[in-house]
Amino acid sequence: MLNMDFTQRVVSDTHALAWVPSPKPGVWRKPLAREEAERGHATSIVRYDAGASFSGHNHPGGEEILVLQGTFSDETGDFTAGTYFRNPLGFRHAPFSKEGCLILVKLHQFQSDDEKRLAIQIEQGTWIEVQHGMRYQLLHQHGDEQVAVVEAPASAPGIPHSHPGGEEIYVMKGVLKDEYGTYPAGTWLRQPPGSSHCPYAVEDVRLWVKSGHLGTQTNPGTP
Repeated sequence: MLNMDFTQRVVSDTHALAWVPSPKPGVWRKPLAREEAERGHATSIVRYDAGASFSGHNHPGGEEILVLQGTFSDETGDFTAGTYFRNPLGFRHAPFSKEGCLILVKLHQFQSDDEKRLAIQIEQGTWIEVQHGMRYQLLHQHGDEQVAVVEAPASAPGIPHSHPGGEEIYVMKGVLKDEYGTYPAGTWLRQPPGSSHCPYAVEDVRLWVKSGHLGTQTNPGTP
């Protein structure tokens, strides 16, 4: 198991991690959290080389993807960089990438009654403006679970907040900082339920943020 104790804070500089080959040639992974080798809860950065593909398979626990670079494709369409999509429990597809792509992938982490499939291109979405030049897009909400993209300028002050149900952050652009450290683009953070911090942007940032979900995850134990 890897990083499966959800009571622990985890910070990973994904650029510093080594690529691990997947069962399919041309598809590579950087595991961030993993329950078992090829099944169960998993969070990873995945790279498809140009022309790489996976054979048809389903997702008994759902699949959540953020396209970071390139174009990720399957039978339902082509998903360019900046697309966030969710494939619910039991969804089946055969993904591929003609030009190559880089994606953030979360597997087997859907709530059992979350049946919504969606695909959102962030650049075409509606932003909600908040204080100090900050803005956000709410991408998904189900019960206490929320997924959003947040942007903040370097001039914005830090905003203290807590995470009753935990929080995950992937730094898509810029540099984020809080009282615990500095997080450049490519950093993945997981904050446990009941934690808190006061983050602010060192450079203009775009963040993928998921919150409220870790209290619903089953913790298999300490790795």
